[in-house]
Amino acid sequence: MSFTAEQLVALERALATGERRVSFGDRTVEYRTVDELIEAIGIVRRALLEQQIAAGTARRRPRRVVVNTDKAT
Repeated sequence: MSFTAEQLVALERALATGERRVSFGDRTVEYRTVDELIEAIGIVRRALLEQQIAAGTARRRPRRVVVNTDKAT
């Protein structure tokens, strides 16, 4: 699903003001809990990042692997 930066701003504004109802153009969504709103913000952020990566305007963060070893005696 494609999201816009304006939708992210609307979600973040709703969270900051304590609202659970968010309007996007002609659609209105009411979240049952603040946790649902926070989850929606995370989904939109990840989708926007993926859209930017696909468009070549952002890079994926490199994965980091840490290996710890212990010499058994």
